[in-house]
Amino acid sequence: MKRKMVEILAPAGSLMSLKAAVCAGADAVYIGGSLFGARAYAENPGEEELLRAIDYVHLHGRKIYLTVNTLLKDQEMEKLYDYLLPYYKQGLDAVIVQDVGVMQFVKRNFPGMSLHISTQATVTNALGAAFFGRLGADRIVPARELSLKEVKDMKEKTGLETECFVHGAMCYCYSGQCLLSSMIGGRSGNRGQCAQPCRLPYAVDVRKPGDFLSLKDLCMIDGIPDLIEAGIDSFKIEGRMKQPEYVYTVVSMYRKYTALYYAMGRKGFTVEEKDRQNLMNVYTRRGYSSGYYYRQNGREMISLKRPAEKPERPVENTDYKIKEKINGILILSEGKHATLSLEYTGKEETIYAKAAGDTVQTALKAPLDKERADRQLRKTGNTDFMFDSLEIRIEGSTFLPMQSLNELRREGILKLTEEILSRHRRSAGEKLPFARTCTGWEKKASGLEIKLCVSVQSYAQLLKVLEGCFLHTIYIEGNIAFDREVLETVQRAREKGSMGFYAVMPYIFREKAISYYEAVYDKLLECYDGVLIRNWESFEWLRIKNYGKGIISDRNLYVFNKEGKDFMRQMGFEDYTFPAELNFRELKGLSGGGELVVYGYEPVMISANCLKKTTGCCKGEDGLTWLTDRHQKKFAVKNFCKYCYNVMYNCAPLMLADMAEKTEALMPSALRLSFTIEPPETVQEILKLYEKAFIEGDEAVLPETEYTRGHFKRGVK
Repeated sequence: MKRKMVEILAPAGSLMSLKAAVCAGADAVYIGGSLFGARAYAENPGEEELLRAIDYVHLHGRKIYLTVNTLLKDQEMEKLYDYLLPYYKQGLDAVIVQDVGVMQFVKRNFPGMSLHISTQATVTNALGAAFFGRLGADRIVPARELSLKEVKDMKEKTGLETECFVHGAMCYCYSGQCLLSSMIGGRSGNRGQCAQPCRLPYAVDVRKPGDFLSLKDLCMIDGIPDLIEAGIDSFKIEGRMKQPEYVYTVVSMYRKYTALYYAMGRKGFTVEEKDRQNLMNVYTRRGYSSGYYYRQNGREMISLKRPAEKPERPVENTDYKIKEKINGILILSEGKHATLSLEYTGKEETIYAKAAGDTVQTALKAPLDKERADRQLRKTGNTDFMFDSLEIRIEGSTFLPMQSLNELRREGILKLTEEILSRHRRSAGEKLPFARTCTGWEKKASGLEIKLCVSVQSYAQLLKVLEGCFLHTIYIEGNIAFDREVLETVQRAREKGSMGFYAVMPYIFREKAISYYEAVYDKLLECYDGVLIRNWESFEWLRIKNYGKGIISDRNLYVFNKEGKDFMRQMGFEDYTFPAELNFRELKGLSGGGELVVYGYEPVMISANCLKKTTGCCKGEDGLTWLTDRHQKKFAVKNFCKYCYNVMYNCAPLMLADMAEKTEALMPSALRLSFTIEPPETVQEILKLYEKAFIEGDEAVLPETEYTRGHFKRGVK
């Protein structure tokens, strides 16, 4: 069976950009509305504008996808149905989502509308894609860090549509895994308000400051044959914050060279230098690269130095008008109503409309001739149509005022418009109730004394925490969890006491991590009571393995609302972890069950790129690098070579030791101390502090070192 042509998907940060995209040949556009989009500062249209935009796109045979790809708080979930309902009824083609609670709610309330999983969900392979496919997703927007081989594998194993970025800005962090802007400035990338602190200069260890976290923009115009042959269904262009001229130029180039490949194949595919320069010049910030499609990471992807400012190109005042071709037949017969039959051939069907006008009169003087009638009817003005062919049939000596012809044309085009748009309209049933079921976690947590847990990343930390007999569970980072000395220590501890031991699976579960866990799976079953997971790939892998022990989700499998909490229960999780970006009042809405992190250096970035490799000192061994920002704040960056990713930690640890009463009011199933970069002596001090505050009930005396409250008090907008 012949494969359909790849879709060119354009950004629309404004209605003018949307029209520019359609005019340039985009097959579809993605756009944010007034709420819940990951580009809060774009010129997102209001309801009436967006309804008109949906109709405009459909009249031109294109599709429109709405971004609902932020994490929603409970009070926002209450608005979601009324927000989406008019767009759903108008014919919105798809919503792009990150939040599993939103996904569950939309699937239940808006049947027939496609669900696209945002790149914010960090889908990194066929396991993650298959998970969302089982839940009803039609399309996956994978993580931008994937190779062409991984994208192809995802497509072949799942059959789901894949929508991949081909041009535009690149984040240093895996999308959806970044809390840097949120933690240092309160502007959350998960809520569409990223301040892009990664674009600022940082000093690495003792080196001079440079833009070590700033990636070059992506450009895959030369790689179009490879992208198509990898099975990608949609070429996604980044840029909802960019001008219409940018959208028009970039879409035009990808439209042109995609068509060239289909017409000429690889042998005839060459990008003209003038087109390449036009593409480069329409927006120049950091230079361009081919991203991760051909490489794991590398210094050549980084824009280490901010280029000199270039004057902005003037924005052309272009109308970006495009008209659809229609065919018409006008019949004028004495004594009968004038009729105009219209025909529009769309991508999937031919649509017809017929309008009847005033009664045709007998000409008393000069009869109406075909040329004049043709000329008048072709004046389609500001409509979305133009006549391709127009047949005029005049029977007898007839007369019809020009005003009557104009009204007949308007009526005909109006009916044709209604016929086209009616194919997209939907009716909606009553709003189904939100998930409010008792998860069992509430009962489990209610009335029980507080349980303290810890997570560790080194053997020295493990030895130190084992001295604390008050601990309920110990989580051991997977990079050390299967080392011989660790396994022996865990075995001895399990024989002596009732403490639980859980292995912590990687933040990113790609090929290297999968291979490693396949090799240690028997040890995982034998030596650990369960796992703490951080991605849906791990969950799907465990499901396929028929893993029967406890699974707890970490903070970055975001549970922001009760729908999300109920979703985790449905998936069979033993427990979940409260997210980092909700304040106490918002967490109260999720209270009853759930683990709350009360201490630790928060991971603020998970990156496929490697600072050690960028700075030329990679030895293939785990280790720490220190980043210093312009305020002299130091951020630890740990490279996990076993899985090939970096984790950047906040400059100061979360400290809630003096908030025992408030944390206990959330009725969590457990409180967790997260140890990452701390030396053993610091681990010991922190353990004693929390033991006194939460176990013995003494007033906590906080250390004089720098610490943060995270979002426990302030939250994010």
